[in-house]
Amino acid sequence: MPLTFTFDNGPVPGATDKVLDFLAAWSIKAIFFVVGSHLRTPDGRRLAERAHAEGHWIGNHTYGHGEPLGVSGSRRRVEHEIGETQRLLGPLAHPQRLFRPNGRGALGPHLLSRHAVDYLVEHRFTVATWNNVPRDWQEPKRNWLERALASLAASSWSVLVLHDEHIAGMMDTLSEFHRRIVEADIEIVQDLPASCMPIRNGTITAHLDGLVTPKVAV
Repeated sequence: MPLTFTFDNGPVPGATDKVLDFLAAWSIKAIFFVVGSHLRTPDGRRLAERAHAEGHWIGNHTYGHGEPLGVSGSRRRVEHEIGETQRLLGPLAHPQRLFRPNGRGALGPHLLSRHAVDYLVEHRFTVATWNNVPRDWQEPKRNWLERALASLAASSWSVLVLHDEHIAGMMDTLSEFHRRIVEADIEIVQDLPASCMPIRNGTITAHLDGLVTPKVAV
């Protein structure tokens, strides 16, 4: 059973550093979905460059991590949230142009607008979703470990979503999670299952009805 580590909402100085140290210590390659505005700071840029240099994949997680694009996704906003972040990523971006919409930890039609889908297809992005969100921001935060393990057991390939800023304060819990998955002989991979890529290199590969705001009848 494969497991993919993904980390959202960074880079965050003082947090992403700790995550990268942990991954390096265990030779784990992960995927970081970064917020574009964080790349404008020297420390944020440094951390993204470090992650890239250490072999982690870097994806786009919108510019401001505000309202999901399915809630407020005009063409102009889409171009800013996705396009500006991709511009800031530059050579750090994964060749598949990975994009993860922000959605408060849940899949649903709030994720993408029709304009967002059109933009992602036109610019040949790959949309990366998830199937294991243990809510490491929810109190009591350390309970994410058991939720992650339960979700892992229910999936043939787990795409785990953790958050730099939250998990950095629970590195001991992350170490325990790693110990548990090693004991269970779970393979850590740096890839995504087809089921979590409804758009791949600009081609729609799955029905998007559950991820896109419905058209309004007129």
